[in-house]
Amino acid sequence: MLKKEHNDLLTQTGPGTPMGRMFRNYWIPALLAEELPENDCPPVRVELLSERLLAFRDTNGRYGLIDEFCAHRGVSLWFGRNEECGLRCPYHGWKYDVTGQCMEIPSEHDPENSFAKKVKLTSYPLIERGGVLWTYMGPADKQPPLPEWEFATVPHDQTISTKRLQECNWLQALEGGIDSSHVSWLHRGDLESDPLFKGAQGNRYNLGDLRPVFEVVESPGGLYIGARRNAENGNYYWRITQWVMPTFTMIPPRGNHPVHGHFWIPINDENCWTWSFEYHPTRPLTETELSAVRGGQGIHVKYVPGTYRPLANKDNDYLIDRRAQKANKTYSGVEGFGMQDASLQESMGPIADRTKEHLVQTDMGIIMARQRLLSAVQAFTEKGVTPPGVDTVHQRVRSAALILPPDLPFKEGAREALIARPQVAPVSV
Repeated sequence: MLKKEHNDLLTQTGPGTPMGRMFRNYWIPALLAEELPENDCPPVRVELLSERLLAFRDTNGRYGLIDEFCAHRGVSLWFGRNEECGLRCPYHGWKYDVTGQCMEIPSEHDPENSFAKKVKLTSYPLIERGGVLWTYMGPADKQPPLPEWEFATVPHDQTISTKRLQECNWLQALEGGIDSSHVSWLHRGDLESDPLFKGAQGNRYNLGDLRPVFEVVESPGGLYIGARRNAENGNYYWRITQWVMPTFTMIPPRGNHPVHGHFWIPINDENCWTWSFEYHPTRPLTETELSAVRGGQGIHVKYVPGTYRPLANKDNDYLIDRRAQKANKTYSGVEGFGMQDASLQESMGPIADRTKEHLVQTDMGIIMARQRLLSAVQAFTEKGVTPPGVDTVHQRVRSAALILPPDLPFKEGAREALIARPQVAPVSV
């Protein structure tokens, strides 16, 4: 159970809120690079942390992320013309560059553009890394180094990312990502059928032991969340999820399958973007793996055409198939890992009321994540302490799945496996 004031604190991320200010310490994913595929292509609306913005790519290939609305009369610049290294408002022709600087006001007889030089929209840096366009929305003088997540730094043929709209607050989506105990129930019908999961030795431990024991310990950037199940000869099968503040999670790998995980980025307080990455540290992704991702399998989804909204969504009850549910083809009747998660997370409402919860031992990761977030936002707000996860050292991490003897603590036994080391394969059973 969480007090209402703490629930409000963690779920509100708009400008001026404590969590909103803390989020603005990080580089966060804003768009897929494919959304701005070429110079002078159409601009794209972007809402992040309750700010309405516009992204565009200019004639020279520079990316811009600026206030959506023209400083003149408040027209949405989404209608603008992307031309000659700037975005021109179609209403009266005011033109802006990628930094938000007004370049020209055609109606003014001002050869030096002296008035235009005084007009500048809010803007944020936008850079490409790993097929993702990242932005930093905090003070310019405190901009951290560029992100160093392994999926974003391996060669392009070893990684692929997707995103989907999720119609609930970021925190309940994140909490689903650090809850490993639901895998043996919600996803049990798909572990041996989905091409991004099937065939891994560890699947039988997930399906054979439905009462995992959780051990959660702090990491430099967040938490190591260990789920322990029984294995042969008295040993334990450990699946160790990485959570790095505030929103990064990495799911333990399965065999030689790609590694995958998520970011949950607030759009506003009632919606978020669920980012999903798939990569392999030591080899290119196969065409079968890439096709599975593009086809909405694994943790990825199929879309409503022309959008990033899932095809299965709350308006059609997630296309639930009660016959498939009854026949145990899918345990929940909803197809796909991603929408199985989203359907239940969204069912809690836009912002979950955590004052009504009754948490148990398997929720220890969620409990400790909330405590870590509350401590970090308090330290940042009151003392200006940089929150965990900003330091790029905290980003060079991996998850792991491995078998350990019963007398060896997982943090010690998996120590090396939890560090990203280029061209070294992940530890996975």
